[in-house]
Amino acid sequence: MTRVLALLLCLAVSVAAHAVQITDDRGVTVAFEQPPQRIVSLLPSLTESVCAMEQCQRLIGVDRYSNYPASVKLLPQLGGGMDPNIEAIVALKPDVVLVSSASRASGRLEALGLKVVALETKSHADVKRVLHKLGGLLAVPDAQGADRLWRIIDSSVSAASQSLSANAKNTRVYFEVSRGPYAAGESSFIGETLQRLGAKNVVPAALGPFPKLNPEFVVRANPDLIMIGNRSMQDMLPYPGWSSIKAVRDKRICVFGVADADVVVRPGPRMAEAARLMAGCLEKYAAGAPR
Repeated sequence: MTRVLALLLCLAVSVAAHAVQITDDRGVTVAFEQPPQRIVSLLPSLTESVCAMEQCQRLIGVDRYSNYPASVKLLPQLGGGMDPNIEAIVALKPDVVLVSSASRASGRLEALGLKVVALETKSHADVKRVLHKLGGLLAVPDAQGADRLWRIIDSSVSAASQSLSANAKNTRVYFEVSRGPYAAGESSFIGETLQRLGAKNVVPAALGPFPKLNPEFVVRANPDLIMIGNRSMQDMLPYPGWSSIKAVRDKRICVFGVADADVVVRPGPRMAEAARLMAGCLEKYAAGAPR
């Protein structure tokens, strides 16, 4: 009898050790009897983070924009974060669905009995926090997961900054993430990377991480350099009045190609590469640099 009780106690301890509980960015606590093995990700940055922790094999479906690493393109595409294919997601019977906090699908998915974890990444601190939350959810050791990834990101941003010449520093930059124009402000992860690179963002933190601006605001700000990370817009399409902007007049504009645009606008493990891309743009258009 004693031996049976001991065995049951060991089993209980084993189950408890594998149980996972996470409080997402809505403040909702989600409990799992064991780390989820069947994952649907409806946000590209979360898809990339799961794979960067060497857990790609757990993904069973992704949103239409998740395209990195290449292997995820073979998975079922389940719509977008804002317009997911609910029936297709339910049919896959996932252990958890990863979404943006802004997603309107969370309630519908939960009403159908699915577990949802909503995460939001707007700043560097958010990225580090979300990586740790994912690592905890997936039961990935820090040495393999969040800590390792953040060290790579942090050291790469520092290295990119140190690689820049003095002429590239203090460049006044406007970064457009989407037509509107929607900009990356100082408080966004993009703005924080620019700051660490020594650039001056013309969109102040007071306007929020990704504000929609009046095009006249950019005219008045008159940046030295414009970066465009909108993957749907490969040619520079100036807004009314932009011909008078110094960056436009001097043709100091970086329009990132489709693949690079994905890198620079996604808050996740490829922020290390994003820092190098932005540093390359700053150096190319540094004062006095040949173009």
